[in-house]
Amino acid sequence: MFIRKKPNKSGVISVQVIAKINGKSKLIKTIGSSRDEKTIKELTEKGHHYIATFGGQTALDFSDETNLIQSVFQQIDSHTEVGTELLLGKIFDDVGFNVIDDQIFRQLVLSRLTYPVSKLKTSDYLEKYHDLEYPVQQIYRYMDKLHSTQKELVQQISYEHTKHVLGGQVTIVFYDVTTLYFEIDHEDTLRKTGFSKEGKHQNPQIVLGLLVSRNGYPLAYDIFEGNKFEGHTMLPVLDAFKEKYRLDQLVIIADSGLLSNANIEELQEKGYEFILGARIKNEKKQIQEQILALSLKNGESAVIEKDGLKLIVTYSDSRAKKDSQNREKGLQKLEKRIKTGKLTKSSINNRGYNKYLKMDGEINIEIDYTKYNADAAWDGLKGYISNAFLGKDEIIENYGHLWQIEKTFRISKTDLKIRPIYHRAQRRIEAHICISFVAYKIYKELERQLKSLNSKLSPEKAIEIAKTIYQIKATVKGKSVAQILLINDQQKKLAQLFNFG
Repeated sequence: MFIRKKPNKSGVISVQVIAKINGKSKLIKTIGSSRDEKTIKELTEKGHHYIATFGGQTALDFSDETNLIQSVFQQIDSHTEVGTELLLGKIFDDVGFNVIDDQIFRQLVLSRLTYPVSKLKTSDYLEKYHDLEYPVQQIYRYMDKLHSTQKELVQQISYEHTKHVLGGQVTIVFYDVTTLYFEIDHEDTLRKTGFSKEGKHQNPQIVLGLLVSRNGYPLAYDIFEGNKFEGHTMLPVLDAFKEKYRLDQLVIIADSGLLSNANIEELQEKGYEFILGARIKNEKKQIQEQILALSLKNGESAVIEKDGLKLIVTYSDSRAKKDSQNREKGLQKLEKRIKTGKLTKSSINNRGYNKYLKMDGEINIEIDYTKYNADAAWDGLKGYISNAFLGKDEIIENYGHLWQIEKTFRISKTDLKIRPIYHRAQRRIEAHICISFVAYKIYKELERQLKSLNSKLSPEKAIEIAKTIYQIKATVKGKSVAQILLINDQQKKLAQLFNFG
């Protein structure tokens, strides 16, 4: 800032404090005006004193508060959202992903957690809210680099951190698959039509296999052609994981969708222990009779020996109630479809509740109520097949954690919006999934740290608050200064919790 003596038409000299902002002169304050040289000199000295004290080092002159406030605002050069970097950037570093010395990687991961959109919109978002310029073509070039040189390192960092938080070893893993569909008309070598878990059977898709630890920390993943049977995806992921980290023993837990005789034989041949969901209604008649003869009560379980394996059966009143309600809903839907007359012979199959349909003569389709009523005997029963050297209750308890991988897929598809995927090339599809994998790892570590800090905040709420924290930068007396704005109690508590601000 400097003093300007501005002559008026009347001959009076105005003594003003002027600041240069973005190359333009801005009036900060008018000290006074006079024709008398002595008075002008005194006003000039007051102006210099005003400049010396303006930065807040000593008491400010609030005689003209409006001008003072305006002068402060006029010196602001920029304001950017910094809360997500302060919160999620810290988590990113804590996990160890900062060893990947590419700032664009960091920004793509954090953006996936805060504003999950296309790469083009991500580029616009980073420029608008973070004052960072990453043209979309630069993002695409980096994704190619991520796929070719950093994908394996990303998974290794995640594994090492998970091993650390679990006490130094990973011995129990959970595996499941999901499908991700594409809104395109034609298949290619990767994106193929197949059984869609999202009900999009007409859309080309890919199959995503994911391995997580206890507590749902992501360990490894792979993608497969959209028409690949999910049961054929498990062993390739497990074998690669076990070999990469030189693990001698692993217990694999997966749901009944991965159950097949071939899988069980191969798991045993390779020395894996496993706990798989069992399809007890599809067992041989002798085993079925043994199961129904158990007459289990709420919370009880029993073990049946089967081909050298343990078939564990449990019963729950709450599960029985849910099974009964689901069967009733399925029956009602079938009855409505029967009335429409649109059911044909092709409708008779074992898909869902269609198993209750039967032919009446050569033309009519009707419901087999005898079969429907007989199914009630299975309400509340659930089975597990295992060769693990664990007790019955331990097997049941460990299988109970399988819901965490289902939560992983749910968060990935909703909060992180892993789809829609706008990429066509396989390398970029894989890079996109890799970024989502890292984002979910950050989410889980944030969840763990919040819990360890005895905070009631969910990860979603913490991120929502962080997104409202901004920083302003201003030029004061030729120097650039920055200030994080913590305005409300939520922002202040989050900053205190994670020691920033």
